[in-house]
Formats: sequence, C-alpha cells, structure tokens
Amino acid sequence: MLLMDSSTKISFNRCIRDGDLIIVYERHDTMKAVKVCENSILQNRFGVFKHSDWIGKPFGSKVFSNKGGFVYLLAPTPELWTLVLSHRTQILYIADISFVIMYLEVVPGCLVLESGTGSGSLTTSFARAVAPTGHVYTFDFHEQRAASAREDFERTGINTLITVGVRDIQGEGFPDQFFGLADSVFLDLPQPWLAIPSARNMLKQDGTLCSFSPCIEQVQRSCEILRSGFTDIRTFEILLRTYEVHEWKMDHSKVDDGNSTACPPRKRRQPSREASVGDNASSPVIMARPSAETRGHTGYLTFARKSLNFHC
Repeated sequence: MLLMDSSTKISFNRCIRDGDLIIVYERHDTMKAVKVCENSILQNRFGVFKHSDWIGKPFGSKVFSNKGGFVYLLAPTPELWTLVLSHRTQILYIADISFVIMYLEVVPGCLVLESGTGSGSLTTSFARAVAPTGHVYTFDFHEQRAASAREDFERTGINTLITVGVRDIQGEGFPDQFFGLADSVFLDLPQPWLAIPSARNMLKQDGTLCSFSPCIEQVQRSCEILRSGFTDIRTFEILLRTYEVHEWKMDHSKVDDGNSTACPPRKRRQPSREASVGDNASSPVIMARPSAETRGHTGYLTFARKSLNFHC
C-alpha cells in the first residue's frame, strides 16, 4: 500500500508487515498485487513462497521459494500500480500520466478535480503529487465503478487523499462547493466540451485544465469551447518507444572484416590499447534495440489555462 507516516507523507521506509499490499515482481512482464497474510502462500512456476518469510523484510527484497526460484517484493508505487490494477476502463499509462501532472502543474497542496475516475490509474498518481496537504476529488457517473475505485484507494492506503463521488459531470457539472477553488481540472469524458464551462468556473484564476480524448474530432470541439475563457491552448500526442537491453556473447574467432555472425550488426570499434593478446576468444557485448511491441496512439491531451481577465 502507499504507506502514510505520521506526517501524512507517502513513504515506504519501513519493513513489510502482515496485511500490507505489495507488488510481487516475477519477471519484467509479469507482476501481481498480493496482500500479505502470515499463513498464506504464493505458488507460481518458480515454486512456493511463504508469506511469513516476507514479513519483516524491506521493500525491494529478493526472496526464494522451496525450489530455489525467486521473486522481488516491491512497494506499490503509482508507476507499478498502473501496471497491475484491474482494468475497468481504458487507462492512462506512465508516459501520459507524467506529462499530465507536469503540464497541469500539480504539486503538494493542490486541489485537483477529475472526471471520470475509471480504473483510478491517473487518480493514484494525482494523490502522490498533491500529498501531504492537497486533495483529489474524482467523479464517475457509474456507481459500481466508483465503488470499486474507492476500494482500490483504501487497499493502497491513499483514501485520505482522495474523495470519490458519483456524478454525471457532463450533464450536471462539478458541485458548486468547488467554485473558484480548483488548481487543476482533468476531464476524461466522451463529450468533454459539455463539462468545460463548469470546469472553468471551478478553476482559480490562472488554473489549468486538461482533457484526454482518443479522437481528434473530440479535440476540435473541445478547443472551440476553450476559446472562451481560456488561453494557451495546446494539444499533444505522446508516443512512447521502449528499448530492450540484452547481453550477447560475441565470438571473436568468427569475426571477418568487422562483421560477426554471433551478434547483430554494429559499428566497427577500434580495439582498446589496454586489450592484451591473451584476451578470451568470446566476450559479452551489451546491445540495445527497440522493443518489438511498441505502444502506439492512446489519445490526445489538450491543455488550457484559465484567462486572468475572465470573470464568471
């Protein structure tokens, strides 16, 4: 869980306890959230792991099974929670989330309004950004989805930073109690232009707004409404390209005119002056190449700032 210390700051500077929610890292593409229970076990292809062996160990520990296999016990940071949470809706991932938080200027102490909550991926990162004195008010029109998100926030220990409400923001707008109080507003709605006038009223002077939309037609209609009462309107599309890093065994005995059959083509490199004649015939080479599975378009992020001379 996202642990809260006595000063209400998010912290993982303690050992794992019975009842904690942790992320079990099996390999780079396999992670799961597990609640630690002293009498429980985790069984996977690496063997059987006793939860009792985890209690008292610091986050990041490497633990072994009865077969000698191992996993890592990681803290449920927002970055990892985004990768393991239940997908009730399409979620925002790390590239979009980090961009949103930066451009919305979300810092400790901010009051953030969000609609809709969805699976709570972005909400979790908002909570960390506003801690320890800020607060996130998030709304979803779907009652069961809101209830599930509320349960997740309680499991991860950030429920004191988040209030979940059930409300149709497109039809009703944000509650009047937030009039002129919000530092930032985030919209993830099918028709965001219907909620923009209400969001504008909730924002402080010079407050910031972001709307996430998968289709460019939604962006166009939203921008038409944003021209009234907003300035500095910008739209971005974030495309993330990851690289895989591997170690290759290069057999120098098979190198002919700078080309090797033991590893992918690479630029020629002059031998080091320190290299000795007695070096091994094969040596490891670190290679980096683009991942075969590159996540493409997720959506468009439209940002705007409330005009200083606008009066509701």
